[in-house]
Amino acid sequence: MRSGFWHIRSFEERFTYHFIRSQPIQTKTPTMTDPAESLNPRRAIEELKKLRELTGDDDGAQRVAFTETWAKARKWLSEKMTELPVTETTDAAGNTWFTLPGESAKSLLIGGHIDSVPNGGWLDGCLNIMAGVEIMRRICAQYNGRPPVTIRVVDWADEEGARFGKSLFGSAAFSGNIDLDEARVLKDRDGISLPDAVGKFGIEFENVKQAGAEQENAAAYLELHIEQGPVLLDMDLPLAVVQGTCGVERHAITFHGQAAHSGSAPMARRKDAFLAAARMAPEIYEITNRHGGVCTIGSCKTEPGIVTSVVKECTITLDQRHLDAGSLASMLAEAKSASERYAAEGNVTVSWERLWQIEPVPFDDELIAFCDEAIVETCGTSHQMPSGPLHDAAEVSRAGIPTVMMFVQSLHGISHNKIEDTREKHLELCIEAMDRLASKTMDWILSR
Repeated sequence: MRSGFWHIRSFEERFTYHFIRSQPIQTKTPTMTDPAESLNPRRAIEELKKLRELTGDDDGAQRVAFTETWAKARKWLSEKMTELPVTETTDAAGNTWFTLPGESAKSLLIGGHIDSVPNGGWLDGCLNIMAGVEIMRRICAQYNGRPPVTIRVVDWADEEGARFGKSLFGSAAFSGNIDLDEARVLKDRDGISLPDAVGKFGIEFENVKQAGAEQENAAAYLELHIEQGPVLLDMDLPLAVVQGTCGVERHAITFHGQAAHSGSAPMARRKDAFLAAARMAPEIYEITNRHGGVCTIGSCKTEPGIVTSVVKECTITLDQRHLDAGSLASMLAEAKSASERYAAEGNVTVSWERLWQIEPVPFDDELIAFCDEAIVETCGTSHQMPSGPLHDAAEVSRAGIPTVMMFVQSLHGISHNKIEDTREKHLELCIEAMDRLASKTMDWILSR
């Protein structure tokens, strides 16, 4: 096992590889329909291409949430679901649910998001949805419309947060973790508030947490997603199990020095805020590498910001991520210590302001095992990795519902871009593996 963020050794025991070969629990005699024959991954791929034609342009996907194009995509999805004996409902936060009732009210949830970023890729979010639709078709066919457990496909509202900067809107409302005071004042670039925008689509902003009622009988949640990065591409693997979503610490770090004339101030007498920040930066990355996480110094602003003055004030932003809470805390503490040391050496001071924070969200160990097994059965080799980006699955897990995600390889390691792509043979494999995972999870739900 390699060292580093994507091959974590420090908490190996917690996120071990599982290859469980349990026999499925037979709860109902299936029909003559062969599940392998009724599952049609090619159909799902062709539908994804159709959605791209319907809601994209030369710059990419344009399904930004709470816009007419997004509504058009949802209408298209709704029409697809009329082929199945499902009920369609929209909850208080605008999440759309397609429910296939089963013998048991216990529900297997399969989720994704049909919204995109502006000029986005053709698979981000909607692959999850169309794979879920195809799996629901297979289950419906196998059990003549009455599966052993209830199956629900959910299209989460505004996962991307592209218009208002508030990601995971619908799933955070579902989990109860949405901050209404924070969201209430958000506006888009045209000055339209988030409450006004969602109101145009029948959503009463003050009531969005009522979406939590959909948690009733939810027994497990599965989500498929493109990786959005280069790890599987570099490893030449099609699929991976996602262990959880990383915790994030995001801060603004400001070094406070003294302005002075750039010509008359001797180098040894300067209190150069920028120099202290610049000297600290390499150590921040070394700290990250030691702990096997990732970090980004994403911006740098100086005052007075003119060529003829020593920098009085330098503010940088730091984003730190790790799947292990202890490692993330150590990364933060060591970064603060480094900033204070370099400030003292430069005869300046330093202050920290937290911009945002979220704890790591590990996924369910048993579902991780089933996902690993499904991938091995489908393509022979599995891999486990954390997710740096957040996903709706994190909010479902925070609601206490057993959750797991599966990644499929991204070509170029690129997403949120019109060149986003995945090999079609890998798309077929991920749908097949998710279908196997769904079957294993149904059996597991019934055994509990």
